[in-house]
Order: sequence, then structure tokens, then C-alpha cells
Amino acid sequence: MNTAAHTANARLSIPLTERDMEPENPPELSQDSASLLKRLAGPSSTKAGLARDQTAINRIIAEASKGSKFYENEKRKDKELSERITKILKQRDEALQGVDIRPIERNIDHLLEELESRRDLSQTVVHVDMDAFYCSVELLDDPSLQGKPFAVGGGVLSTASYEARKFGVRSGMATFVAKKLCPDLILLKSNFERYSEMSNKVMDIFERYDPTMLAAGCDEGYLNITQYCEEHMVDADTCVKEIRDTVFRETSLTVSAGIAPNKICSDKNKPNGQYHLPFDCTSIKAFMHDLSIRKVPGVGRVNERLLEALGIKTCGDIFKHRATLQLMDKQFGLVFLLRTYLGIASNVVQPYQREEKKSIGAERTFRALSNKTQILAKLEEVAGELEDDMVRGGWTGKTVTLKFKLDTFQVFTRAKSFDRWVSSKKEDLFAIGKELLLPELPLTLRLIGLRITKLKDLHAPEPAGGIKRFFEPSSSSPRKRPRLTSNAEDCNDEDDAGEDHESMPGFHEHQEKPPMGIPLKSSNSHVKRLNSRNSANLTEIVVFRK
Repeated sequence: MNTAAHTANARLSIPLTERDMEPENPPELSQDSASLLKRLAGPSSTKAGLARDQTAINRIIAEASKGSKFYENEKRKDKELSERITKILKQRDEALQGVDIRPIERNIDHLLEELESRRDLSQTVVHVDMDAFYCSVELLDDPSLQGKPFAVGGGVLSTASYEARKFGVRSGMATFVAKKLCPDLILLKSNFERYSEMSNKVMDIFERYDPTMLAAGCDEGYLNITQYCEEHMVDADTCVKEIRDTVFRETSLTVSAGIAPNKICSDKNKPNGQYHLPFDCTSIKAFMHDLSIRKVPGVGRVNERLLEALGIKTCGDIFKHRATLQLMDKQFGLVFLLRTYLGIASNVVQPYQREEKKSIGAERTFRALSNKTQILAKLEEVAGELEDDMVRGGWTGKTVTLKFKLDTFQVFTRAKSFDRWVSSKKEDLFAIGKELLLPELPLTLRLIGLRITKLKDLHAPEPAGGIKRFFEPSSSSPRKRPRLTSNAEDCNDEDDAGEDHESMPGFHEHQEKPPMGIPLKSSNSHVKRLNSRNSANLTEIVVFRK
């Protein structure tokens, strides 16, 4: 790699791609609520390296954003969520009216005792997380960036250096907002080929300590080091220190780690540190008590606000409001939250299985485009990328979904299902995507993507057919997604024990209808309208958030 040339080409000023996001004549902030300010701060406001009190930073973000299409979209979503919260609180008041909660609390206390009796402290699970991964890789190629605030990305940042985070800059932030927070911010173009190269090296090191580790992204994962420690007669702290030292020695990159009996320990000592949560229930519950509910995997920004509306800001607050949560179990998922309160999470670490894969897709983000030829060119690029992934991975499917994001940041999808397996050829994928897209034009787009669902694994052996299968021994029930929980029971229904208690019920923000004034026409009768945020089969894997 010619690092000098890469560096020279990478440094940018505010890109033209962001000008459509910047307000021309910013009006006064019309909805200056705490919830809106927090929302505008983005989903990465809990990242390591950011200031604890971000009130002033959030104000700057709001001032920089107001009047932009991004701001208007976030304000609309905040208003919709506030209305939903009002309905939830009304349901809560109705559920509690005239109810003696003491018997409910006693029943829940019995359930807590049952869950506690199933706590497993026998496994040592490590969450490993590379420190500002993209930025750290860039530093390898250009050491002159050391100590300077810089970030990787185009219209929206992929990551930011710890020096930039001191100013409030973080991943998922619009570039023009980041520049308002940090005028001297250096912007670098993404170099995904290089990041992938370094990710493979790091993952290879992790696999020496746990061959069945779970990769939770290109820069983090979960390792069960129980067997390694036993075989090499080392304790967990020594083992994790060795892992971190090996990563640094072989890649010059730093990694942080959390050691716990399950997957609850995350970014306690970032960057370049490790934290060992004591393996006893008292220490674990104390650790969880003051932990922000937002830090819990499975609780995003929407569920955070819903829980905060009930008075649940920390994991310790769950116990105080346990009766309300029982009465509103379908909305919030009682068992998941009780397990969170106790600090009981999965200690099963294994890679995702091919049969678990629900979809395969590709998408591109770009400056706002309204020219039909340019939009179709982007769609063709996506089709080519999807072809590569389908051929390399050995996948086909029966449903093709087109995803597009307007310049107003609203996301829509259109899908078409077939009674045959979809061809993986670029030209065929492009033709289907084009068929779905053309009826919707003219539009101004910032993102376009294609996704295949209802998958068929072309690498899987064909099932035995004909009369032969009647003479083969019957197997157990069809393979299901590996359980990540103990079979904890719901306090009212023993049959509920088989439900997934690893996440809250899905509250999603989504666009139910086309934006006002934009003629999103329906396609032919074979095309059904889906919403990208509310379609479970559009998610490939769960990435555990820090």
C-alpha cells in the first residue's frame, strides 16, 4: 500500500455530500425537549471516551442540526415516540388501578429465587473489543495522526479517534455536525479492505484461545476461555493479558476486555484495559445495580425511553418496578428484565451457524442523488456486491427486498417474492431491483440496498428422498436456533419457558406510509410493501452493543 498517497487522498474538508444535510437558515429550536436533544446525539452516546455529562455537547449538536432534513426527521420520530409513551403510561395506570401489588411482588420474588438458583458461575467468558478499530488501523498506516482528532467516514462517521471523542464526535454522526463540535477534525475515507485484513488477523489470534468464539462484528467478539485456562494452568486475568499482549505484538493494535461468568461485562476499562467481574452473585448484582439500562444488549434508544418513562433508568430500578413490569409483561418482557437485574445472561459461546442465517444483503450510502442514471448506477454496484456475497457464501433465496433512504432520512422497502430460487447473477439482481425502484421515481435518495431472504443453503446436503427416507431412523425435532438461556419460566405460564428471554419485545420506529408530498406509488400485485425496521428477516446477526 502506498501510505503516503492514501493519506494525501484521504484527508478531506467537509464533503459536498453533506451540504444537503446542512440547514441554510437555521430557525429557532421548535422542540427543545430533553428527549429530542438526547435523540439528536445519536445511538453512540454511550461510547467509551465521551464526556460523562454531554448536556453542552448535545446542545451544540441540536443547534448545528436544526433546520436540516436530518433534524426534522429526528423531531418527527421523537414526537411519535412521545405519543407512544403517553399510551403506554395510560395502559400502566389502567393496569394498576385498584390492584394490590403485594401478591404480585411476592410471586416475582419467588421467580427471582428460581432464576438465582439456576445461576451458572462455572464458565469464564471474555468480551474482547478492539479500541477505535478503524482509527487504530489508520494510525498504523499514518503515525502522524497520533494525538490528533480524526474520524473515518463520509457523510456519516464510521468511527472517531479518542482525541475526537473528547469533543463529542462519535460514530453515526453527520460530518457537518462533527465539524461544528471539532473544527480541526481530520476526515479520512474508509478503507474497508485494510480493515478486513486486520480484522482477520485479530480474529485468528482470538481463535487460538477459543476455536468456537463468537464474532460479534469485525472488531469484537466473545470467548469462552474456561478450557484454555484449565489446560494451560493459568488464571483468567493472566490469559486475557496474554491475549491482549499477543494482539498488540502481532498487529500493533490494542484491545480491551471484560471477564465475567457470562456475556454481561463490556467496556468497563476502555481503552486498552481489562476488567474482571468477581464470580459471586453479590458482586454481580452490585455491578448491575447502577448500570445504565442503555448498556444492556437488547435495549436500544427506543426501549430505553420507554423504560425511563416507567422510572427505570438503571438495572437496579427493575426490582422497584417489578409489579408494573409483570402487569405489562407483553410490552416489556418481565423475565428478560429480571435476568438483567440479577446479571444472569448467556454463557454459551459459539459461532453463528449457517442454518441460522436469515438474509444476505448489500447496501451503499452516498450523497443525495435525484438523477435516475446515477441512482441506477448505485443500484448496479450493490447488485454486483450482492452477487459476490451470494456466490462466495453459497446462498440463494426466494424474496428480494429493495431498501432505500430518502434525503429526508426516512427508510422504505419494497419486496418481491418468487416461486423459484433467485439467480445470483448481477444482471438478474439488478433487473429485479430496478423493477422495484422505477415505479417509485422520481425520488432523492441517500442510500440504496438489496437483500435476499427465504434463503436456501447451496452448501447443505440434499435431503434423502423417495422411499429411502421411510427406512431411515427418525431424528429429533428439527434443529432450532441454539438456546442462549436457561429455560427460565414466566411467573404466570409454565408453557412460556421456551420463549426467548434474551431481549425485550420489539418496539420499532418505522415509516407506516409514504412521506407527505412524495408519490411513492405501489408496484405490481406481486410486490408487497414492507418496513425495513419492522421486518425480522432483514437482520443477519445480532451485534452486541457497547
